Amino acid sequence: MNSVSPNYAQLRLQQVALAAQVDLSDALVALPERIAGIDSGFEDSGHTTLSAAVVLDGASLQPLESTLARLPTALPYIPGLLSFRELPAALQALAQLSHTPQLVLVDGHGIAHPRGLGIAAHLGVLTGLPSIGVGKTRLVGEFDDPGPLQGDHSPLMFKGRHVGWVLRSKPRCKPLFVSPGHRVSVEACLPLVLECLRGYRLPEPTRLADRLASRR
Repeated sequence: MNSVSPNYAQLRLQQVALAAQVDLSDALVALPERIAGIDSGFEDSGHTTLSAAVVLDGASLQPLESTLARLPTALPYIPGLLSFRELPAALQALAQLSHTPQLVLVDGHGIAHPRGLGIAAHLGVLTGLPSIGVGKTRLVGEFDDPGPLQGDHSPLMFKGRHVGWVLRSKPRCKPLFVSPGHRVSVEACLPLVLECLRGYRLPEPTRLADRLASRR
């Protein structure tokens, strides 16, 4: 990891400025032709970030292409600053794709974040791509537990604002936390993720990226 101590307060101010650029209008009316999944893991006791990008066909959800990128880990894990830790390698993996995706699902959060800029929102603002965050655990917000069936969901609220959804993506599994990143509305992010489910807890784009990033 970088031996120079980062200025965490300055990074938080950057997040506030970038969050002001998030666009929650809808660039998509349905699943596009090409959807990417992004996930990251770590090697060398955390000193190396490994990010995976997978592009899927929007009609069949079959993978078309995948890439891996490895970079020195820039930051230790700091809650709320995950994107500064994982995004450099994720952006490199995305840039290595020959198929430019029209929607990116990211393992992490979108606007469901203390300053409105989780990794999916950060990636979306920097790339201009429509993006959605699909988190495995809650970062912020309050919610009622969704019902037990696949597709059951409840609103995720943070400081009186509707920032996403808590989704039961598979029966008898812990729910996912779905929030828009950029150029996707709160209302549209849920049906787009639902269309990407294929019987697993994770939607296909991030499930396949997770397999690569964790070397399974």
